[in-house]
Amino acid sequence: MVIASRRGASSSGCLLSLLVFVAALYYAVNIGEVYFRYYRLVDEMQTEAHLAAGLDDGTIRRRVQAAIEEIGLPDSAGSRQLQVYRIAQPREVVIETRYSESVSLPFFNHSFSFHPRATQPL
Repeated sequence: MVIASRRGASSSGCLLSLLVFVAALYYAVNIGEVYFRYYRLVDEMQTEAHLAAGLDDGTIRRRVQAAIEEIGLPDSAGSRQLQVYRIAQPREVVIETRYSESVSLPFFNHSFSFHPRATQPL
């Protein structure tokens, strides 16, 4: 009885595929976190805009500022950039800010700029 030996070529190909998959997953998670924080902020801003008819602008600003800190966004998102104002015609409230986040990964450094905005008729 002759036992054939298995070659290692297919396992190294599998190992390379697995390495590429893990690297792609690592990049996706780190970049995805930036967008996840952005969408959490937009959701909070929309919630505050829905409640704006019964709240003053200072209260809305404080609540959004607290959400910015809780989410872990840069201070620039809330300090001077956060704006809450009401438009008379058409009657609506606008909440907006501007900020950027940098992602530093191996072979990839990028700064993402965001301008979240929420409007709601009053």
